[in-house]
Amino acid sequence: MRANELPEVRHLPLFRDMLQANFEQLMQGAYAQTFPTGVELIRQGDPADFLHIVIAGSVEMYAEWGGRTCTMAVVQPVGSFILAACIRDAPYLMSARTLEKSRLILVPSSDLRAVFRRDPEFAVSTITELAGAFRSVARHAKGLKLRTSRERVAAYLLKQSRQAGNVESFVLGVEKRLIASYLGMTPENLSRTLRQLEGEGIRVNGQQVTITDRHRLMAVAPPDPLIDGPDGPGAGVGMSLPPPSTASAKPREKVVSPTGFEPVTH
Repeated sequence: MRANELPEVRHLPLFRDMLQANFEQLMQGAYAQTFPTGVELIRQGDPADFLHIVIAGSVEMYAEWGGRTCTMAVVQPVGSFILAACIRDAPYLMSARTLEKSRLILVPSSDLRAVFRRDPEFAVSTITELAGAFRSVARHAKGLKLRTSRERVAAYLLKQSRQAGNVESFVLGVEKRLIASYLGMTPENLSRTLRQLEGEGIRVNGQQVTITDRHRLMAVAPPDPLIDGPDGPGAGVGMSLPPPSTASAKPREKVVSPTGFEPVTH
């Protein structure tokens, strides 16, 4: 493991309050590895042997059932997955694959559980992160069950704007196919909904989104703190998609996954 990677890991909310000796012991058993695009890192149902920490690149968390696949989250630096399975010593509920060349640190879950039992600050940080993830998943489930597809897309765009500082123009943080799957839609349905919302206060050019009438867009999906959040400063982001960029989008519109994967949701 590279020496310059340790401070980034140490700064994660999960590790920053634990005793230095315990952190050093955890890192002694950990190792770093670089993976190419499209590599499956973990498979749902397999034992949770390692906590994965993304140092560079991006990783898609996804689930499968009955021949259908859906995106659950995208993890970017510096972020970790899947803590709950590691602490419970339970099978992974999701699979993960790299969306681009990525570097990860793998921490043995048995070491995590040992430190959890003897380091109170690490235990508190673990519970805090798991609580944040639970609340994030609960909010997302409420949005899927209580909002129409049109309302979900409008709410997602408003949230992206808020995460970027309430800007009027931003670049979507991930490909539209991943956004569609995360929102429980097909890519075609997402494209159709975006075209419909262009009459409700937005303009879309590739990955670039411009809010032309915030009040009209808010009327489609009035923000609700019990669905849209946030919990407040310092709260964990839980399972979600990355925030947007305020830079101008590149001309290239569609990026095809090297694995040829196109999510289909129900």
